[in-house]
Amino acid sequence: MRLPYLLLLLLIAAGTAAAHDQPVAANDKPAAANDQPAVANDKPVAANDKPVAANDQPAAAQAPKVDVTDFRSLNQHKVLGPHEKFGNPFGNPDDFKDKNLPNDVGTPQFQADLQSFVGQPAAAPVISPPVDDFLGKFELFTDNSGVSAMHSVVLPNCDHVLMYDATIWRISKILLPNGQCRILNETTGEKDCFAHSVLLNTKTAQLIPLELHTDTWCSSGGLTLEGNLISTGGFQGGANTVRYLDGCPKCAWREYPAALSAPRWYSTQAQTADGRMIVIGGRAAQSFEYIPKEGTSNAKPFFFDFLQQTQDPDENNLYPFVFLSPDRNIFVFANNRSVLLNPDTNTVVREFPVLHGGHRNYPASGMAVLLPLELKTSDPKEIPDAEVLVCGGSSHIDSYTLASKNMFYQALRDCGRLKITRERPSWRRELMPTPRIMGDMVILPTGEVLMVNGAQRGASGWGFARDPNLTPVLFNYKSPDKNHLFKELAPTTIPRMYHSTAVVLPEGKVLIAGSNTNNGYIYDAMYPTELRVEKFSPPYFSPTRADKKPKLVDGGCPKTMTYGQELTIKVNLNEKKIFLKNFKVTMYVPAFTTHGVAMNQRLVKLLVKDAVKVGEGRYDVTCVAPPNSAVAPTGYYMLTVVHNMLPTEAEWVQLK
Repeated sequence: MRLPYLLLLLLIAAGTAAAHDQPVAANDKPAAANDQPAVANDKPVAANDKPVAANDQPAAAQAPKVDVTDFRSLNQHKVLGPHEKFGNPFGNPDDFKDKNLPNDVGTPQFQADLQSFVGQPAAAPVISPPVDDFLGKFELFTDNSGVSAMHSVVLPNCDHVLMYDATIWRISKILLPNGQCRILNETTGEKDCFAHSVLLNTKTAQLIPLELHTDTWCSSGGLTLEGNLISTGGFQGGANTVRYLDGCPKCAWREYPAALSAPRWYSTQAQTADGRMIVIGGRAAQSFEYIPKEGTSNAKPFFFDFLQQTQDPDENNLYPFVFLSPDRNIFVFANNRSVLLNPDTNTVVREFPVLHGGHRNYPASGMAVLLPLELKTSDPKEIPDAEVLVCGGSSHIDSYTLASKNMFYQALRDCGRLKITRERPSWRRELMPTPRIMGDMVILPTGEVLMVNGAQRGASGWGFARDPNLTPVLFNYKSPDKNHLFKELAPTTIPRMYHSTAVVLPEGKVLIAGSNTNNGYIYDAMYPTELRVEKFSPPYFSPTRADKKPKLVDGGCPKTMTYGQELTIKVNLNEKKIFLKNFKVTMYVPAFTTHGVAMNQRLVKLLVKDAVKVGEGRYDVTCVAPPNSAVAPTGYYMLTVVHNMLPTEAEWVQLK
C-alpha cells in the first residue's frame, strides 16, 4: 500500500525516514491498454522498508527542536535520504550493478556504444543535409559541467548559465574553491567539500563553483526584475527554503530555510502581473503561497483543492504547468485538468475542459509552453490571444508504478492546444513524430518551439525510463501546411533522460545539459550521470543562409523600456528589398528549467510599425513595447529582430 503523503510530511518533520520517488507496489492491477509495456527480464527489487497502511493514523510525536534559521542545524538534524536507504552516497558503481537493471526490448541495441565516461566525449554527429534543408547541429561544448544540471537558468548580462544539482549526494565533479567545505555535523566534523552549483561561462566553458547549503533537490525558481534568481523549495532542510543569488559578479547564495509555510518539493514557481512570485504545489503540498519579503516567513499557505482533486495514486500532478495569462490570472495545469486562478482573490475563476488521453505531469512527465503572444495593437486594454501547448506524458495512470517493476509503457505522442483567453475553448489535437516523456520544450527567437531530451518509454524517476528520444523536433504552430507542423531535426548521440535541462542562449543556440537517472554520480550505469554539455544550432544557423542573417547595430538597441513605449532598433541586413511583413521583433524571458518544466518561459512578438532603410544595408525597425505587465511582466528579456525567420543575436533589455 502506498505511503500517504500527509503522513510522509509529518514523518519528515519528526526526523524519521523520508521517502523519495522510489517504487511502491500498486494495490490494483494495471488497466488494460492497446500497447503492452516492455518487460525487463529481472524481477523488481524489493523495497527496504515495509509499507504503512493508508488507514493508520500516525502517532502523536514531538518534533525535535531545530534552529530553522541555521542550515547547519537542518543538515545535522538526521533525515534519511535516498542514498542512505538505497546505496552509497558517493555513487559506488557496485551499488548500481547489484540492482541488475537490464536493457528492455524498447532500448536500441546500439545504446551501450553511446555511453562513455566524463572526460571521454562522444563525437557529435556531423550532418550534411541538402543546402535548402539544414536540420540543425549538435556540438560538444564541454565534457565537464562540474555538476549534473538538474536545474538551469540563463543569467542576464553576464554570459553565464547557472546550473545546480541536489546537495544530498555530497559529491560532484568540482570542489569548492580555496579548500572551502560546508560543515554537515559540527560534533563529528563531517564535511562536504564539493560544489553543487556552478556558473558556466557560455563563451569559454569556464566554471565558477558556488557554495550551496540547503538541499535544492527538485526545487523551483525564477528571475526578479533585476535579473537575480529566487529559488524555492527542495528536500528535507531545503523544502521550506527561499534562496537568493544576485547576478554577476557577486554570485553568492543567501538562504532562508524557514521562509515558506509549506514544504515545496516538486513545486512550480511563477511571476504574477504585479511582480509577486507564486509557488504552487509540491509533494504533500496541496496549496500555494507567495514568496515573502527577503528575511521574513509566511504564516500559512492557501489551500488549493484543485491539486487534491488531480492527484492519482501515482500522483501525476507534481511540477504543475503554470503560466501568467494576459488577463492577469494564473493558468494552472495538473495531470489532465486546468484552471484559472485569480491571484488577487486567490480563488479559481474558471475551469477548462479535460485534456483526455492520459496524464501529463510528474511522474508522467509531459511538457508545456505558452505559445508566443502576438501583439497586433498598442491598445493596453486589448487582451491578446493566449494559447497553451501540452505535449507528451503517459496514457497510463500507473506508468510510474509499473516502471518500478521494469515494465515500461510507451509514452504519449499527442499534443493538446488550448486558447485560454477564448470564451468557450476546446482542446485541439496534434501528433508528434515520436513518443516523448521527460522532454523539454523551449521557444526559439523565431517563435518556433523546439522539443528535445527525454525518453520514449517509462516514467520519471531513477531508472524508470528506456529508449532515449535522441531526435529533436521543431514545431511551427504558424505553419500554413497543417500536415507539416512538426519537423524532425539532426539527432544527438547523448541520451538526456531524467534530470536533463535545455535553455535558449542569447546567441540563438540551445544549451543542453544534465541527465542523471542514478542514485549518486555513477558513470558506468545504463544511462550514466551526464556532465557533458552540448549546444544545438537550430535550422536558422544554416550555412547557406548565414549572409542573410540580420545583425543588431552596436548601441542600436535600448537597454531599458517602459510599457507602451515606441522603440527604434537599428539592424544591419544584407537585402536589396524588404517587406514589413517579414520583420518580427521578439522578447523572450529566460526560463528556469528543471524536470521538463520551463518556469516563466514567455515570448512576446511586438507590434512592428515600420522598417526604413537609412543607409547601405542598414535599417531602422520601429516597434512598440508590451502594453502592460499581464502581457509581459517586469524583468529582463532577450530582444531579437527576426527577418525571414532568421534571428539576430539577442540583446538584454530590461522592462520596467
